Amino acid sequence: MAKLKFDISMSLDGFIAGPDPGSDQPLGVGGDRLHKWVYGLKSWRESHGEEGGATGADADIVEESLRNVGAAVMGRQMFGGGDGPWGDDPWEGWWGDDPPFHMPVFVLTHHPREVLTKQGGTTFTFVTDGIEAALEQAQAAAEGKDVAISGGANVAQQYLKAGLLDEFQVHVSPVLLGAGTRLFDDLGSRPPELEVTRVVESPAVTHLTYRVVK
Repeated sequence: MAKLKFDISMSLDGFIAGPDPGSDQPLGVGGDRLHKWVYGLKSWRESHGEEGGATGADADIVEESLRNVGAAVMGRQMFGGGDGPWGDDPWEGWWGDDPPFHMPVFVLTHHPREVLTKQGGTTFTFVTDGIEAALEQAQAAAEGKDVAISGGANVAQQYLKAGLLDEFQVHVSPVLLGAGTRLFDDLGSRPPELEVTRVVESPAVTHLTYRVVK
């Protein structure tokens, strides 16, 4: 059965981005350190149109996380910027002309906008009527494959609180940020129950996979 899931890198002290994110530092101050483990991997490089890279357990997990995903959901911040009106000449986000998604992406926002079509099969559809509507559209576009939440933390929190998330994987980097955006803030008085389904360790990162108990 198709799942709603997410994969995310997190610091040892619980942050998925550093403080003061902006256009010059989308992941906040020091946030890029969380992802050092992935940049040199063969599976990650291939997904970004690059050659070469390391193989092994970390690369296998990245390849697995990309397999059987047919659509993605993300927040306006993850697409690029705050959630004010788009304006007459709206910016086209952080991702350039050929984003690494290569699939339909549904962006949660408060402001309508026409579908944005990019190279390589990526389309950004802007959804203004909530997380359930975005998920329904993503599931239809995925055609039986999984739907991935591509960030940020607030979007993952909303789907967790709503009981819609099936599983997630946290890649814990040996990094302490001290401040920034926490993954598990704002889950309410009754956070979901989780079951650990896998732990994989490497010298660079620890991969923790959880099933959300329904």
